[in-house]
Amino acid sequence: MKKLLLTLSVVILCINCEQKPQRYFAESAEIETLKSGIKSYETGDWDKWKSHFSDTAKIYVNSLKPVTAEKRAEDLKGMTSAMASYGFNHDKEYVEMVLDKEGETWVYYWATHTGTFAATNKELAVPVHLAVQFVNGKIVEEHVYYDGTSMYAEFAAIAAAEDAVETTTEVTED
Repeated sequence: MKKLLLTLSVVILCINCEQKPQRYFAESAEIETLKSGIKSYETGDWDKWKSHFSDTAKIYVNSLKPVTAEKRAEDLKGMTSAMASYGFNHDKEYVEMVLDKEGETWVYYWATHTGTFAATNKELAVPVHLAVQFVNGKIVEEHVYYDGTSMYAEFAAIAAAEDAVETTTEVTED
């Protein structure tokens, strides 16, 4: 009886010690691809930025409605053209790759995005989260989450100031 209990205990111990595949990674080719894309964004190399995406990639920016990489690049160009400087705080970024229970490969990125508006010299800092799905080394889906309230308010203030100047100029010319 003791041998049976001992044998059963060893079998249970072996089953419980079975190695499960690693699901979380601090280093991977996908993480390096995402970091390369972030660097391309920060330097304004839009062709290289787009090269990280599949042709059918869907990008969700605080929305349930996706845009293409081409449309997202246009939007980012417009935003960054108003900035004297912009980029992520790499000293306090966090990135990890996860193989989820469906076998999908996702890279998660958290960092603070800072930018200084050229027109007002106002600096904003906004926490950002990216959830990026990879298939065969390319981004097929990206979810971008941030609170854009302060950024949108600054763009509105700049537009209002430009409108006021235009109105003043029109009145002065008449």
